[in-house]
Amino acid sequence: MIFAVLIPLVFALLVPLLSKVKNKVHTGIFVLLIPLGIFLYFVRFIGNDFSPVRHTYNWIPSLGINFDFYLDGLSLLFVLLISGIGTLVVFYSIYYLHVSERLAHFYVYLLMFMSAMLGVVLSDNVFVLYSFWELTSISSFLLIGYWHHRERSRYGAQKSMLITVFGGLSMLGGLILLSVITGTTSIRGMIDQVDLIINNNYLPLILGLILLGAFTKSAQFPFHIWLPDAMEAPTPVSAYLHSATMVKAGIYLVARFLPIFVAFEWFYITVSLVGIVTLVWGSYMAVRQTDLKGILAFSTISQLGMIMAMLGFGTEAAIFAAVFHILNHATFKGSLFMIAGIIDHETGTRDIRKLGGLFTIMPISGTLAVFGTFSMAGVPFPFLNGFYSKELFFEATTKLSDQANGLASFLSTAIPYLAVFGSIFTFVYSMYLFFGVFTGPKKFDLFKKKPHEAPIGMLISPLILILGVIIIGLFPNIANSSLLAHATGGIMNSPMEPYHVHYWHGFDSIAFQMSLIVVGLGIVLFLTRKKWSNIYHVLPGKLSFNKVYDKLIQKIDDVSTRVTNAYMTGSIKLYMSIILVAIIVATFTIMLTTGGLSNISFDDLAEVSAVDIAVVIIMVLAALATIFVNDKLALIIITGIVGFGISILFVIFRAPDLALTQLVVETVSMALFLLAYYHLPELRKREETLQTSTANTIIAVGMGLLVTLTGFAAHSADWFNKISDYFVETAYKLGGGHNIVNVILVDMRGLDTLFEIAVLGIAALAIYGLIKLRNKEAE
Repeated sequence: MIFAVLIPLVFALLVPLLSKVKNKVHTGIFVLLIPLGIFLYFVRFIGNDFSPVRHTYNWIPSLGINFDFYLDGLSLLFVLLISGIGTLVVFYSIYYLHVSERLAHFYVYLLMFMSAMLGVVLSDNVFVLYSFWELTSISSFLLIGYWHHRERSRYGAQKSMLITVFGGLSMLGGLILLSVITGTTSIRGMIDQVDLIINNNYLPLILGLILLGAFTKSAQFPFHIWLPDAMEAPTPVSAYLHSATMVKAGIYLVARFLPIFVAFEWFYITVSLVGIVTLVWGSYMAVRQTDLKGILAFSTISQLGMIMAMLGFGTEAAIFAAVFHILNHATFKGSLFMIAGIIDHETGTRDIRKLGGLFTIMPISGTLAVFGTFSMAGVPFPFLNGFYSKELFFEATTKLSDQANGLASFLSTAIPYLAVFGSIFTFVYSMYLFFGVFTGPKKFDLFKKKPHEAPIGMLISPLILILGVIIIGLFPNIANSSLLAHATGGIMNSPMEPYHVHYWHGFDSIAFQMSLIVVGLGIVLFLTRKKWSNIYHVLPGKLSFNKVYDKLIQKIDDVSTRVTNAYMTGSIKLYMSIILVAIIVATFTIMLTTGGLSNISFDDLAEVSAVDIAVVIIMVLAALATIFVNDKLALIIITGIVGFGISILFVIFRAPDLALTQLVVETVSMALFLLAYYHLPELRKREETLQTSTANTIIAVGMGLLVTLTGFAAHSADWFNKISDYFVETAYKLGGGHNIVNVILVDMRGLDTLFEIAVLGIAALAIYGLIKLRNKEAE
């Protein structure tokens, strides 16, 4: 499985090379093979006899962090969506993106995202999962901002990054607490210790932190505001990230940790409430939009809210309905995003106010849109998959009242009504989307392009997805026993018998009656939309979470600017003073609070001779002389005395290799000072105020005292075994050398030394480049 997860990243390295021939062969044709191959690899796991598969690859075993990949029914469903929809999106992008675009950038970002999503849904190790989780945020930031020359694209990318990364960091806190409590980094291991977690006092905090990560990633209320702005991304990105994959990462997270939290009443209250509010608000706001992708964005928010609510219910029927709707939503929403892209591509506008009468010009796209929008609306036709999962949702809402008390009981009573209310607006925006675009008067004079049907290549991907809508609608149990039952069992952490889906339950079915209410009231509201649409001036009116976000970001930026300008004055002296004061305060605080100064002793010290004292006195006098000397040459020589004095001390204390190193360093330093002698500034006595001089004295004395006491404390500390003993015992055995210092530098700290050399090399190249640049400017 590790190859399936990482091969998109590896192939991404080749994409820039393949893009060089994009004028002959579109880069997407090469990329298409990756998701297709992954899909074909995993599709073979579908079957009634499927059982979970686990693979482990060592990464950082000392910290319990390894690539532990776990494939069960839940992760299999998501992997198939990621790779299957990914294949269709890449194929669609071949016709959507012209070769003049930056195709290498686009496909590198897309492959990064694909790899990250596969890692999220397959990882059993919580810290590996988090690593892939944040990679989805980074890659989606790049994809949303793909057209970076557009201000709105940059704004949407930044917004999505800030909100989702904030949630990701919160989630990390929850995962760390879980790993500390359970003593494992494995999700399966945590699920096996449910009782320990449920009885822990930190359970509410853990739940809150993890749900923050899930809610921000899946655009739940009130964190939904990033998703509509993310629609500035190219349509293939919207069809992939914002209908089938990224926005469902939060859904996956809640589903994966559901066995741990489902027994906690506040899980039901929080997840169900947030989900149902998101459903209502998203569907209500979708009717207000005029941009096709804006309508679909709020539609996605609404549908994600419905799935999240069903996970919050926690019943077996609700979990199956959620899994079923995850599959159905990917089919009809992915196709609708692609159709919206086709309309934009062929007419030059996504503004629904300028569209109309397109069915006669684009009959194939219009026909596909009929199935997509009516399925999304939950219209009770037996060939639309959306109706089945919507009816299962209604059925699940009617079976909650027996579960809880207090606030949970009130919520259980209110949820069915809120579900119907939100679904009515879902019906309205679905009809608004289809009839507003494909019927009514023709407005072709408002288009930037002469409209025509899309090329067949661009229609294949949405056509395949609509075929999925129809096939699942005609045969709703086609994937139950082979896929959906395993996915539901993966969430419930127990095997589950296939759930049989029926189209007709009779007029006595409460769920069917709820569907009829939705359709009836939905038709009335759709036909009278212009008469009641002024309600949006009242709710939300001037209230907007986007305005809150913008003001918050502006406030943070203003405060940051003021704080930064307070100390970023251009004074190197001030910068050094701040750094030194911070070091003094932080180190002394830690030493005092941890008892670092309480056990200072002077045992086991080398004898001090008169020669040692004489060398130290010379060094001290030289150091003090640097304060009063105003001649540059004299200052260089006096500074060298201090360095050469240290070399003499190394010789006295029998460390000739260190003495030689110090001699070389000091000689080179003096040589460099002398080489730059001409360019050194003239020294002059500073006229400092008494306040400044006092501050300088305090900092200097404090830093000197800190270094001295640190040396004493380090000598006296007995908290750990001395690492020197380890080096003495293993230097020859591991490094093959009797000189312990050399072995440490070359073998024990080999990588550290290598990076130090690399840093020096980079600095040298930078200096060389600056000199060359200056010479060219002079010429």
